Amino acid sequence: MRYLHTMVRVSDIDASLKFYCDGLGLRELRRVENKAGRFTLVFLAAQQDVDQYKGTEQGLVAGLPMIELTYNWDSQEYGDGRNFGHLAFQVDDIYQACEHLSKQGITINRPPRDGRMAFVRSPDGISVELLQKGEPLPVKAPWAEMQNIGDW
Repeated sequence: MRYLHTMVRVSDIDASLKFYCDGLGLRELRRVENKAGRFTLVFLAAQQDVDQYKGTEQGLVAGLPMIELTYNWDSQEYGDGRNFGHLAFQVDDIYQACEHLSKQGITINRPPRDGRMAFVRSPDGISVELLQKGEPLPVKAPWAEMQNIGDW
């Protein structure tokens, strides 16, 4: 497993970029505008990490710890804790990782129906995203038929 990024929701993308980039010195590496979902994702990293850039994987910078700013176009107020989104980890086999977690008694809140992504929660309710390394695995049972459980 490899740490990928931490997602935080932002209410003003320009003010947030001023804070993270101008203030903290992070660099914008990638921006995704999703018109259908009505959101923008901005991936940031520290200059020292950027200097070690080695290419891309699944559209993200491979091996580079990042912050993902998520800006939802429709106005939303985020109460305490809702501005923090999730931790993300890359796994070699999404199905094997979820099976292992299930055997540990951990609920798979968002099963890997697509062979690419799953979500679980820590005992304190922190959302953790698991992403398949490389291309998504072929869709397979029982994961393909599983429904979401709770929030993630």
